[in-house]
Amino acid sequence: MSSDRIKIVWIYPDLLSTYGDQGNTIVLERRAQLRGIATETVHLRSDEPVPPDGDVYLLGGGEDRPQILAAQRLRNDGGLHRAVQNGATVFAVCAGYQILGHEFGGEEGQPVPGLGLLDIRSYRGQTRAVGEVVSEVASELNVPRVTGFENHMGATAIGPNARPFSKVLSGVGNGDGQGFEGAYQGRILGTYMHGPALVRNPALADLVLSWALGRDLPPLPPSWSERLREERLSAVLSAANGQT
Repeated sequence: MSSDRIKIVWIYPDLLSTYGDQGNTIVLERRAQLRGIATETVHLRSDEPVPPDGDVYLLGGGEDRPQILAAQRLRNDGGLHRAVQNGATVFAVCAGYQILGHEFGGEEGQPVPGLGLLDIRSYRGQTRAVGEVVSEVASELNVPRVTGFENHMGATAIGPNARPFSKVLSGVGNGDGQGFEGAYQGRILGTYMHGPALVRNPALADLVLSWALGRDLPPLPPSWSERLREERLSAVLSAANGQT
């Protein structure tokens, strides 16, 4: 892992790119380059081996069958496990978030083995969670409130080795009755938030970059991404409070 260059691996866009989560890749590239940090991005198809030398690995959302296939191929491949052992950062959304755990619910709700990289277990919920989410991020991560869009039937329970990423202020989140959204463990972070999440929340993108680089990053001047975040926060919280 280099201090002035990062390798970003976008895992299985042919299976896990249903909700525009590739935008997470683009914003990491941009925010790194604005700081003079060179990037190399690999768009890894599901018939290709996972390179173990990446700095950041991204997984997106997907439907049931592609999710099951992606989990099977990643388990058989082993490259993502080796990358994590090498100290890589992983950011995963929705189906990708569930895949990182010990198991998730299949097409008929049957348990499907995950990768076991994040101490969570997911299952089929009672109702679909659809809509805007605002949540308060765990204080130790030093990231302000985040906003995103959720669209999932899954519910996720966090085990003792992982920690909640955030506490839901508006929306459903993990849906396990605890009021949390997402989970993290070391440099692995999963969330149900689309949007894309890292585009909507530049401080979260910078957290992922800082994990990958192993150091704090200098701040960037305010931009449209900060304005977008403020607009979405205001709109969602106003709606939740019954305001117009």
